[in-house]
Amino acid sequence: MSYQQTQSPQQPQQQQQQLSHAPHTSGPQAQQHAGAFLGGSFTIAHRDTNAILNLDLQEGATVRAIPGAMIHMSNTVQLSGKVKFSMKKLFTGGDLAESTYSGPGKIALAPTLFGDIIPLPVNGQQPWNVGKDAFLACTTEISKELKSQGLGKAFFSGEDLFIYRMGGQGIVWLTSFGAVDRLDLQSGEEHTVDNGHLVAWNCDFKIERAGGSSSTSFKTGEGLVCRFTGPGSVYVQTRNMSDFKSFIRANSAGAAAA
Repeated sequence: MSYQQTQSPQQPQQQQQQLSHAPHTSGPQAQQHAGAFLGGSFTIAHRDTNAILNLDLQEGATVRAIPGAMIHMSNTVQLSGKVKFSMKKLFTGGDLAESTYSGPGKIALAPTLFGDIIPLPVNGQQPWNVGKDAFLACTTEISKELKSQGLGKAFFSGEDLFIYRMGGQGIVWLTSFGAVDRLDLQSGEEHTVDNGHLVAWNCDFKIERAGGSSSTSFKTGEGLVCRFTGPGSVYVQTRNMSDFKSFIRANSAGAAAA
């Protein structure tokens, strides 16, 4: 992933970022370890399964994060909480609270489960769809809305009915279950992603059976998949949370029976 975020001398209040759109690739496309944003910088350590987001904030710079993500921070950092109550969030599981960190100082953030952390540049032109469990933190200029993606797509893709729509201009830090790959699709290019592995995307997709028929899906062990069409990018995680939960339940039941 080509990633650049600098401050232009002519436009000191704007963040600049560049996101490449090469043919679909994986691995290094998601391996951005460090960068800068308006009022601070970041590094990501202990990748890919125990990642930590380290932030260095200048005076007055702020970031927003999910509650409980802080591991440690400088005594100079100001932490405040905000409750954003709505009936939609109450019934859909959206975050009712949000933590805001104001510099100067250093902060270390991490998700609850093991996995990776990646920076997602948002350029103010193309919004991103992000799974609710994938959001970790963002710069203050980012807008975050809870949006419905339609009952059909939610039920069949394995994603929640409501997802986050990220806009504005800045950086969103996403967390995954396992490592993360980024798939860049050219205009008209199609790529299939197994349901349950989606992290974020900015292109259209439709739901279909793997292999095109019920018998093929049964033989291969694959079910419904998401077929994305470019242009755009898709971030995928290497592990499936639903499959992991099933694995834990099955082994816990076996251990209890023994």
